[in-house]
Amino acid sequence: MRRWLVVFGFWAGMGIACAQVGEFGLSFGRGSFRNNDLGTSDGQSRYSIDGNFRMSIRFTLNTYRHFGHEIGYSYSRTTLKLDGGETSMPVHQAGYAFLAYATPEGSRIRPFVAGGGHFASFYPPGTGVYYGNGYTKFGFNYGGGIKARVSSMFAIRFDVRDYTTGKPFPLTDRSGLLHQLETSAGLSFVF
Repeated sequence: MRRWLVVFGFWAGMGIACAQVGEFGLSFGRGSFRNNDLGTSDGQSRYSIDGNFRMSIRFTLNTYRHFGHEIGYSYSRTTLKLDGGETSMPVHQAGYAFLAYATPEGSRIRPFVAGGGHFASFYPPGTGVYYGNGYTKFGFNYGGGIKARVSSMFAIRFDVRDYTTGKPFPLTDRSGLLHQLETSAGLSFVF
């Protein structure tokens, strides 16, 4: 019996030492693009992409005092430009980021840096997510932000992240990687 009490005490202590705190949040902001020249289709008309509204849903699991894991989905309403004309184009992203916090778990204010991988699906005008006509590109992301608890159940967060992918669409005369810079603010439910 004594042995089982020791085992139980050990596991209970590990549970307290490795307490896992979760967050579920919704953020709104803007996504702006760098190196946004997408190339040409006929050797004359140039395509480019410009940023606009961005919404993100994120789930974070803080597994250690200074570390966490985050998965998320983002929707961006971007603009596809062609020689002066422009049209709206959605971009869907999903990905993972490893978080490293400057302050330990339980702190009211927690600055963090993030890095991970993601994929982005670009849907040209006239197509939709249900028809499978998008162009999916894989990439990496990095950035940082700050989380601040405003009550025992809620926190506000501010993020700045760079999402880097290959350029979409089968166009010619293009080079480099596409960078989408996210600046956002949101509210998280902490549990």
